[in-house]
Amino acid sequence: MRKRMVFLLSAALLIFSASSVFAEGAAVIADFNSGEAVSNLGQGFEVWLKGDGSDTTQRCEISFADGDAMGGDSGKVLRVDYDVDSENPAYNGMRFNFEGYDASAFTALSFYVKGDAEKGFSPKFKMEMIGANKRPSPAMVLDITPEWQKITIPFSEFFGIRDWTALHQLVIVFADIVNNPKTGTYYFDNFSFE
Repeated sequence: MRKRMVFLLSAALLIFSASSVFAEGAAVIADFNSGEAVSNLGQGFEVWLKGDGSDTTQRCEISFADGDAMGGDSGKVLRVDYDVDSENPAYNGMRFNFEGYDASAFTALSFYVKGDAEKGFSPKFKMEMIGANKRPSPAMVLDITPEWQKITIPFSEFFGIRDWTALHQLVIVFADIVNNPKTGTYYFDNFSFE
């Protein structure tokens, strides 16, 4: 019994140590607490629109709201309002610029997300990681709810990226063929590489 207790205590300490190192080993991309469209990496993030953006039947807007995904009220979160309800092919979104950021020490992208129950939202959207070759590598984010949840996407899901030493962008895509309903609101917090 004593050996088993020592083993369990050792295992618990090992798990605690590993999780502490893991937390210290994360790189925060954006926590949005500044309320400015600049990431924690010092790069801008912005909305992008289909084509030249002149189609007024579709839109995407970003703003900041008080609070955070962990239940605090001293920080800020990113609010994204999308509209791809158009008679024309519709897609838009937002993107984080990386300017050649080296993420090779990490193995996953994580962030917190929730949908706005009053405004409505699609339970899924597409993300794209873009590497040095400027080709998008897509991954789907599924099962979004009105409650905060942490999403972790292993780098292996961005199958088109082979070289993680010089990332170009992370893109969130809203599209009329993916998002249903075609208008809605999401909140995001704490994008990180882990």
